[in-house]
Amino acid sequence: MKTQKVGKSELIRFSDSVIFEGDALIVLQRLPDESVQCMITSPPYWGLRDYAFPSQIGLEPTLPRYVNRLQSIFTEARRVLKNDGVFWINIGDGYTSGNRGWRAPDKKNRARAMSVRPDTPEGLKPKDLLGIPWRLALALQEDGWYLRADIIWNKPNAQPESVKDRPTRAHEYLFMFTKAERYYYDRESIMEENGHGRRNRRSVWSVNTQAFPGAHFATFPPALIEPCIQSSTQPGDYVLDPFFGSGTAGVVARQLGRRYVGIELHREYVELAAERLKADEKAIVKVAA
Repeated sequence: MKTQKVGKSELIRFSDSVIFEGDALIVLQRLPDESVQCMITSPPYWGLRDYAFPSQIGLEPTLPRYVNRLQSIFTEARRVLKNDGVFWINIGDGYTSGNRGWRAPDKKNRARAMSVRPDTPEGLKPKDLLGIPWRLALALQEDGWYLRADIIWNKPNAQPESVKDRPTRAHEYLFMFTKAERYYYDRESIMEENGHGRRNRRSVWSVNTQAFPGAHFATFPPALIEPCIQSSTQPGDYVLDPFFGSGTAGVVARQLGRRYVGIELHREYVELAAERLKADEKAIVKVAA
């Protein structure tokens, strides 16, 4: 797979769907103002995965540093988003490490094993639920984002957990933010049937998790993000995902007649997304740090 390259100070303009290989903050700083209509993403969760990549997000030594780092990225993304645009973010939670510095594999989920893990945050106790989704949501709200909805992603096929002193977690949050009090939102496009006709979509969405071959970790289920893109954009609009991963946001955007802008740091995932989207060399741009 060949890629185009841009230097350190060039403003990056685009006229069609594109995948950028580079750091999310660095790429966003080089994108034009108000150039995308919708942003939808799921950043790496804190303390849950080791992607074995230098300066990776998710293994910051403290929880405030993780939240602050995401704030910085989404502040820059706010400039890139159109004034009537919508920002959707899926974020999961976790538990304190008890200062063990590692995590053993769960009998029912071997991938959860980690050789490094952040310490228990100050003020929390061993076995505490971290509350990361709401810590991030409130921080973004303080930054000026309008917090419009907290959607519960119910996972009917959630992985079992080897726990006996609490319920098994089977949900994550999907937050809806906007730049302004008024924004583009086509509610009729995602209304749901209730047996008596159509009604406004409710805030609990039951969507099975769905793996994608080649991706090491969980990916967006297309059914989760389809209503987000459908309601927040029109055909031809740009959808941005600054943590593109295997490119699911791009796949759904294209299926709905939208264009995508993906940003991904990990070369392996850039190649996976490019293959999945059948992107040619002109659609892959490597951005210098």
